[in-house]
Amino acid sequence: EVARLLERLAAPCVGVAYLEEGLRLRQHGVRLPVLVLGGILGSQIPRFLEHDLTLTASSVDKLRAIEEHAAAAGRPATVHLKIDTGMERIGVHWYSAEALLEASLHCRHVNVEGIFTHFANADGRDLGHARLQLERFEEVLRFYERRSLPLPVRHAANSGAILQLRESHLDLVRPGVLFYGARPSAEVPAIIPVRQALRWLTRVVFFKVVRAGNPVSYGSEWAPSAETRVVTLPVGYGDGYTRAMSGKAEVIVRGKRYPVVGRICMDQVMVSIGGDSAYNGDEVILLGRQGAAAISIEEMAAWAGTIAHEILTSINTRVPRIYRGLIA
Repeated sequence: EVARLLERLAAPCVGVAYLEEGLRLRQHGVRLPVLVLGGILGSQIPRFLEHDLTLTASSVDKLRAIEEHAAAAGRPATVHLKIDTGMERIGVHWYSAEALLEASLHCRHVNVEGIFTHFANADGRDLGHARLQLERFEEVLRFYERRSLPLPVRHAANSGAILQLRESHLDLVRPGVLFYGARPSAEVPAIIPVRQALRWLTRVVFFKVVRAGNPVSYGSEWAPSAETRVVTLPVGYGDGYTRAMSGKAEVIVRGKRYPVVGRICMDQVMVSIGGDSAYNGDEVILLGRQGAAAISIEEMAAWAGTIAHEILTSINTRVPRIYRGLIA
């Protein structure tokens, strides 16, 4: 649904991590150009070509393999060259990138559409390393100037760089977590107003009164000091509601925040509502807003001791998605 929205907004392309994600978009009728940003295996290249997906060429060997498969298939491959300027993940090092760029000039069946790098520290207060990476990338790009060649599409800026390193915006930007309404870290200023793009909700499935001293959930780590009402929710770490939030998380019931008590189970969590009332079927907000109360992605990440990215990618396929479309 996100890709369909981007298509309607005439975005130039959409980026995904893996071949399988690109194939899923094609299977659902998305015709927008799809750039697969992650590493590839040689055996996957024919599927890229068959489904018109843009590949990342991260080494001379990968580029040659793409060229060979494209020649054998009789159809051109579209690629973006990946330059490692300091992430040490995939891509050729900036100091040896000229060999990759030179090899790309001799590929008859490869269209080098773009060239990119990725920042390791654009989401922190100190942007020194990010600026160094950008300088390295710019030096690599001078290859084209020296040969009087047109530049491919250049991109480097992730969410952190979009917010605080404007000079890195180049031809394209790659909003990831920012696209879903969360900052990449608490250190990044909220200079672009964004709204959280999702709510995660569940419903009360059980209500009981727990006597003082009676422990709740595995390990018996929490017990009420006085009689309390406890509701059970059908969600747990099996859905991505991580166990690390046990004893820290809160939810919203009837517009009011309440603590999750006891250990978070695989499929269920318990919530103490004190002397208040709740009923089977009542809506419960795990992420999002209900009335004046709200729980943000960043707050949930703090409970889990992680980052907003992991919270969002951990909500798994057991949780149904309902797409609401654009809301003015």
